[in-house]
Amino acid sequence: MKNFFTTKRICRAGVIAALYAVITWVLGPYAYGPLQFRPAEALCILPLFFPESVPALYIGCMLANLMSGYGVYDIFLGSVATLLAAFLTYGTGRLIKNHVLRVIVGGFFPIIINAFLIPLVWILAGSEIAYWYEFGVMILNEALWIYALGIPLYFGLVGLRNKGVSVFIDAKKKPDEQ
Repeated sequence: MKNFFTTKRICRAGVIAALYAVITWVLGPYAYGPLQFRPAEALCILPLFFPESVPALYIGCMLANLMSGYGVYDIFLGSVATLLAAFLTYGTGRLIKNHVLRVIVGGFFPIIINAFLIPLVWILAGSEIAYWYEFGVMILNEALWIYALGIPLYFGLVGLRNKGVSVFIDAKKKPDEQ
């Protein structure tokens, strides 16, 4: 555990959490509700690289959801959806080494978990929505952010890591070992 909590990883986690929250807050009411405009979801691809992004995304989502009109359900259950998806995405990164397969499978978890849980958050918060309709909308919405922005983010990070940009790699490991 001593090697896990390096200064670099703690800083990276803070930046990830802050980015998620701020990107979401800037979009105001457009980032919440049945048709979410939430490009911060592209950051959910980061657990493929960084284990510290798992708790960072959870905290960032929790902070972002403080501004949600769906109250405690979105703050906690919405954030737990992100935590679970991030953990499964991290596991994918550990198991799959082929970049294309890795990003496709890793991106699947935020899409499907949010599609199942977020419409439930809205129902618990008192919205009168059609669950399966919103499930479909969330699949499309999440897929847009995860794949349209997440794939370029993923391959951009691969390139930076291969160039040896120290912010994106941990010490004493080659970029493709992480």
